[in-house]
Amino acid sequence: MFDTLSTRLGQVFDRLRGRGALSENDVNEALREVRVALLEADVALPVVRDFIEKVRVKAVGQDVLRSVTPGQQVVKIVHDELTAVLGEKANGLDLEAAPPVVIMMVGLQGSGKTTSTAKIARRLTQRDRKKVLMASLDVQRPAAQEQLRVLGEQAGVATLPVIAGQMPVDIAKRAVTSGRLSGYDVILLDTAGRLHIDEQLMAEVAAVRDIARPHETLLVADALTGQDAVNIAKTFKERVGITGLVLTRMDGDARGGAALSMRAITGAPIKLIGMGEKLDALEDFHPERVAGRILGMGDVVSLVEKAAETLDAEKAQEMAKRMEQGSFTLDDLSEQLKQMQKIGGMKGVLGMLPGVGKIKNAIEQSGLDEKMFVRQQAMISSMTRKERAKPEIINGSRRKRIAKGSGVDVSELNKLLKMHRQMADMMKELKKGKKGGLAGMAQMFGLGGGGMPQLPPGGLPGLPPGFGRK
Repeated sequence: MFDTLSTRLGQVFDRLRGRGALSENDVNEALREVRVALLEADVALPVVRDFIEKVRVKAVGQDVLRSVTPGQQVVKIVHDELTAVLGEKANGLDLEAAPPVVIMMVGLQGSGKTTSTAKIARRLTQRDRKKVLMASLDVQRPAAQEQLRVLGEQAGVATLPVIAGQMPVDIAKRAVTSGRLSGYDVILLDTAGRLHIDEQLMAEVAAVRDIARPHETLLVADALTGQDAVNIAKTFKERVGITGLVLTRMDGDARGGAALSMRAITGAPIKLIGMGEKLDALEDFHPERVAGRILGMGDVVSLVEKAAETLDAEKAQEMAKRMEQGSFTLDDLSEQLKQMQKIGGMKGVLGMLPGVGKIKNAIEQSGLDEKMFVRQQAMISSMTRKERAKPEIINGSRRKRIAKGSGVDVSELNKLLKMHRQMADMMKELKKGKKGGLAGMAQMFGLGGGGMPQLPPGGLPGLPPGFGRK
């Protein structure tokens, strides 16, 4: 998310920080580069102009130019303005209304509307303990209603039974009536989309709105759409009225301009972002945290929250007890790999740590390979229970069997066993209270150059040092 923009801005601000004093020309030159970076990231021109002007007014003030750390002051101003553009504070779904609360999902075909509907329904059911009903109003796209039904089964959420030939407005009426009679807390209406905006689409969505009277109308937009996303958002805002934005495929968006533009143009807050295809890959949008990520300041708060939501605390405690006793089996290693993948993989974790952006090249050169996690899991799964508990019994013939069963070379299995042995030895060192254990772990994970930021006390949950390399 925002990879390209983050890299470009990081280069600009590194040069500013390196200067003891700043002149007005220095600031203007830096802002010209910021302007180009924003435009290249697909931020709309009017948004860029307004943003640059606001930063310039504050950045050329006497308080900044005469400051002891003028470069840092400019970065803070940019951070604050980015936060303002993105929405100041987090805006979650508004469920403060008499049940059933109706949420209408709108957007173009292919934006991820149906999947986002199921993600939100799952989130409301599991996290907020709401009774949710989903209804597909998409009678245009073949199998759209069946798709929502299948997603509903996967998410454990009820869907409105399909009646062949029924039109969107009638389906909406039935959904609201059924939701009220059956005691549902929330009703999610997945409306139809088109490949482009047309009068028929707008008329249909407006008719559903008038019947269902939604408390929330969420525009689902693909973050990769770029400049078109702004026009789409503007049209839906004017014709239908939207209360919030849901941006999908944010995990694959290296530029991120759509997020900045849509929020600024429509005034509607970004409420949720999709970070993958899985039904749990949905996150709240926190403007200040995202601004921090863009400027390379990291987002440790989100990382900790994500870890708390996804990691199995009971298993983690059991593993911690065994580690305290100096025990670290291949089953423990497998569990760490699973937990690591749950919180976004190694690159996902590193992306939330402050300062890691500066050593991005070192990270890439180190050969971090997320697919390695899958291969490592396959190797451990190909072992017997006894082999996982006592890896020292894995001789040459066993190694050949395990490697063949997991589809890897014996040399790759040897690396896994060697790394596990090193980690197990470090656990024993930690049990004895020797500092060398922690130092050894740091070296195993080290990316060279001493530029790696310090990890929080106790390290990161589920982070196996040294793993993920090719």
